[in-house]
Amino acid sequence: MRRTTKFAAILAAGILALTACGSDSEGGDSGTDSPSSDAPKSDIKVGMAYDVGGRGDQSFNDSAAAGLDQAKEEGLIADAQESEAEDGEAETAREERLRTFAEAGFDPIIAVGFAYAPSLTKVSEEYPDVHFAIIDDASLEKVPNVASLVFAEEQGSFLVGAAAALKTESDHIGFIGGVETPLIQKFEAGYVAGAKAVNPDIEIDVKYLTQVPDFSGFGDPAKGKTAAQGMYDGGADIVYHAAGGSGGGVFEAAAEAKAKAIGVDSDQYNTADPSVQDVIMTSMLKNVNVAVHEYLKAIDGDSFPSGVTTYDLKVDGVGYSTSGGQIDDITDQLDDYKQQIIDGDITVPDKP
Repeated sequence: MRRTTKFAAILAAGILALTACGSDSEGGDSGTDSPSSDAPKSDIKVGMAYDVGGRGDQSFNDSAAAGLDQAKEEGLIADAQESEAEDGEAETAREERLRTFAEAGFDPIIAVGFAYAPSLTKVSEEYPDVHFAIIDDASLEKVPNVASLVFAEEQGSFLVGAAAALKTESDHIGFIGGVETPLIQKFEAGYVAGAKAVNPDIEIDVKYLTQVPDFSGFGDPAKGKTAAQGMYDGGADIVYHAAGGSGGGVFEAAAEAKAKAIGVDSDQYNTADPSVQDVIMTSMLKNVNVAVHEYLKAIDGDSFPSGVTTYDLKVDGVGYSTSGGQIDDITDQLDDYKQQIIDGDITVPDKP
């Protein structure tokens, strides 16, 4: 149960080295005996296991990182160490990443992304006294030491689909998914439903960059660019991506085509390279930062969540961005759709 592989030994050494150096990014001296007003209020040590792309992907992982950073700034946690998945790595590597955090005394451990579900199933059983959370997967809902933090991606995607249909000049739009999984199909289903609520006759191109078990579609900007170029060349003037780091290529293609794109997860108008900023009409906000922060706040309060918590439009778990002012003229219409969804007058499909 507690085998130490070469991978685990290397990762453990890295974690312990980072811990020994202190994780105070604010510049505090963790080795001093003098009391400090900046000393953490908590003794909670968090292990954050990112999906492919990790911190810096300007999308899904970065949103999770923002929630972690906020908790740290507020003194909810004392320490946090991070590790990320490698493209194409074996399932055993994900298992060892989680085990190594557990062996090093990190509790809770947050797995960012549904791809961690198989490894977390094993590791959570091996460490029943450690608390885990997983983003975007509900398959462990009955495991007592696991909290599943999931989102109504289809609801937020409905709103940006409606925005695309209201702003398109060609009545032709597109959707690019990173990897064709049930999760990413929720984005597609909501986007299509929102666009067709505005214009039942709108043309919508759909393409996925890779198929399971190839998850490189979440981290390949070149593939994202090629797919988007094909859509723009075919007449689409707005393309929505749910493709993680591959979305950078979609933005590049939009800039070259003098067209528009829709970001995902974070407000990508504020995170993308300035050279493509103006093509980002809006982004579907998936507030992973809120979920991570609220989970850590609960842990700090000696509450240990388990089961499934869903972040939907009712709790602003999803939504849309207005940075750049490009959809200011249609926000009243989008907010009307939002209220209809919250009231149950519109039921958004979660499958294509």
